[in-house]
Amino acid sequence: MNQLRSMQLTLLILCCLLAYSPFGDANEYRASRSEPQKRDDNAEDEQEKPRYILELQGRGIQNEDLELIPAPDLSGGARKAEPPKEDESPAHFSQEVQGNEVPNDAIKMIPAPDLSGGEPHSSDDGSGTLDEEEIPSDLAAALAQTRLLKNLFLQMNGLPYAVVGEPEEEITQEEVAKAMKELPDLPKEPPKVLTPQELEAESLWTKAMITLNTTHPNIIEAYSQIKQAASTGHSQARLHLAWAELLGTNPVKQDIESAKKTFYDLAENHNIPDAHMGLGFLFATGISVNASQARALVHYTVAALGGSQWARMALGYRYFAGATVPNSCEKSLDFYRKVANKVAEDVSLSGGGMVQRVRLLEEAENPGYNSGILDKDLIDYYQLLAEKGDVQAQVGLGQLHYQGGRGVQQDHLQAARYFMQAADAGNPAAMAFLGKIYLEGSDMIKQDNQTAFKYFKKAADQGNPVGQSGLGLMYLHGKGVPKDYQKALKYFTQAADQGWVDGQLQLGNMYFSGLGVRRNYRMANKLFALASQSGHVLAYYNLAQMHATGTGMLRSCSMAVELYKNVAERGKWGNRLMEAHWHYRNGHFEEAFVTYALLAELGYEVAQSNAAFVLDKGELLSLFNNQEEMFVRALMYWGRAASQGYSAAQVKLGDYHYYGLGTPVDYEIAASHYRHASDHQHNAQAMFNLGYMHEQGLGMQQDIHLAKRCYDRAAETNNDAKVPVYLALMKLSVIFVLKHFEEGNWQDDIFFLNLNKLLGPYWDLYLITALLGLLIALVRFRRPQP
Repeated sequence: MNQLRSMQLTLLILCCLLAYSPFGDANEYRASRSEPQKRDDNAEDEQEKPRYILELQGRGIQNEDLELIPAPDLSGGARKAEPPKEDESPAHFSQEVQGNEVPNDAIKMIPAPDLSGGEPHSSDDGSGTLDEEEIPSDLAAALAQTRLLKNLFLQMNGLPYAVVGEPEEEITQEEVAKAMKELPDLPKEPPKVLTPQELEAESLWTKAMITLNTTHPNIIEAYSQIKQAASTGHSQARLHLAWAELLGTNPVKQDIESAKKTFYDLAENHNIPDAHMGLGFLFATGISVNASQARALVHYTVAALGGSQWARMALGYRYFAGATVPNSCEKSLDFYRKVANKVAEDVSLSGGGMVQRVRLLEEAENPGYNSGILDKDLIDYYQLLAEKGDVQAQVGLGQLHYQGGRGVQQDHLQAARYFMQAADAGNPAAMAFLGKIYLEGSDMIKQDNQTAFKYFKKAADQGNPVGQSGLGLMYLHGKGVPKDYQKALKYFTQAADQGWVDGQLQLGNMYFSGLGVRRNYRMANKLFALASQSGHVLAYYNLAQMHATGTGMLRSCSMAVELYKNVAERGKWGNRLMEAHWHYRNGHFEEAFVTYALLAELGYEVAQSNAAFVLDKGELLSLFNNQEEMFVRALMYWGRAASQGYSAAQVKLGDYHYYGLGTPVDYEIAASHYRHASDHQHNAQAMFNLGYMHEQGLGMQQDIHLAKRCYDRAAETNNDAKVPVYLALMKLSVIFVLKHFEEGNWQDDIFFLNLNKLLGPYWDLYLITALLGLLIALVRFRRPQP
């Protein structure tokens, strides 16, 4: 708590120092004004009573410690304030402030900064605004920056604030555009002159990034250049190397302490956003430091404001799930929307790379689990078929290398070779994909509109939807051909009618924007929904935009966040899931856990369950003190995965409360988790466990009939549960019989089992005769017929 108060005091001092300069300029300017102007202003100030209030919450802030600073008007025009209404109720103001006898006009509440990247807006009642003629433009910009810093401090300290007064008047888009144009440009700093050593480091860093972004990168050479640049103090190279040391990225050996030192230095001395992200991750997970969610949230916030996509994802997930922060769908929407915008900008014609989601729990417990990764022997078999001229194998391998994923690296050059072989055999799908490769271009194949159009036309003439969609795209954007919306609409319609995802997506875009067709949001939504069923990332993005703004439908914040989250998780950082899986399969458990934990902070449900699985196995004693601490952390990750709908994680939560792992034994809570997984997610394991608890009377009243019902439901839900259910029912039958004997007159039942009285003294002869006849019948029917 002392450390937190110290941090809050430090941030307060920082905000005050940053605010001093523009406030001083404002006071000098006001002091230099003429006395008549001051008298006019004083007269106006008597009429303009500020109508915002800051909740002090008993912090002991005195009236003389506060100075009323007028808020700058960013609307682009002067606005006159209206005097307060006479019947205004004093209940609008804070009770704490009134109790401390602080005058209401001594404090002004600053509105919260807009983190969504939307258009700026002005104060509703104009109180505290200064005319453009009175305040220079550069000073207004400085005051606006100061207000943002003060608001950030208020948010980090949890101070509530609200605007009290008349509702905001609506501002048109034209007024916003005009105001944005009239805003002055901030003064640009002259470019820094680099020393020869810094120029050499920048050159090494650039070469390394180019090498890493090629199709077949020389990783060892690239990291050698990064290390050289980092040794000279290059900030980005040091940051990249620190993340590699933290995650154990090949070929860098994991060194968490070295990474932590670099993060501290870059965050404190250079204020690099991703360095704050690294520190936030360490404090959130308690790796190499004492866990502190408050410090993690501060570093995440600073990093997100600085532009870190990972920090925005982490905050977006926390606000959406209510993890260590109050649940706020709107804040989550703001953060996820920014990340989704970046991901959507980088999507290529291939629709974005696939994200492999391998679940370690199911891989370990189910031998037949299909992880989606193709076996090397299977790929070799298809390559053999392709070499022998099998057209379908050539097209399949071409698509696999074009899209990437399933254990195969994306390689457009190799894909073009397979497509070329199939195209020479007359396959229209191969021609269409060749057109996509030449239309997009890559580091291995030069972009060529004429070649792309040739292949698209050949494929479209044979009725191939991929070729039709490609032609539509070229006519829509005028690539190599004159722009023609009608032709684009025709080709997209043909492709969409055949169920091709790109045709559905682009046709939806035309209906949404009204290009070549009358604008129709309902049709656009329908087409985007069809394209999203095929997993196209831009379809999810467009649907998210419509749900977030309520375009063509009722606005749904939660649906928009889920769609934006899906888009954000399709970013290039999703490839680290397979990197973590590779570490785990090769016995690098520390590297695997740290990578999974990072992705878990970003909100990946599969990473949360995998991180919990690694902790559950107890193979991380080098990172944590004991097994009990690992169980506590695993319980947290299982809980987060369960809240995102993973039924196996819900069952694990029940197991942890049943056996007392990381938490005291509580059969009632265990039963509630099992019941939730059983009723809402139809998990057979949960049904079986619930049946056992009914049978034994654990956490509930013993009920053999309900136990049998749960066992039967488990067998109906999953065929793999039939054998254990059969054994459990046999046991249940024995218990039922024994209970019947305990409660009833068992001597009478034994009497009915007296065969001498029931069948007579020769009952054994009857039995032997019956068995002999059964044996003869079996031999007779099993004898082969002539």
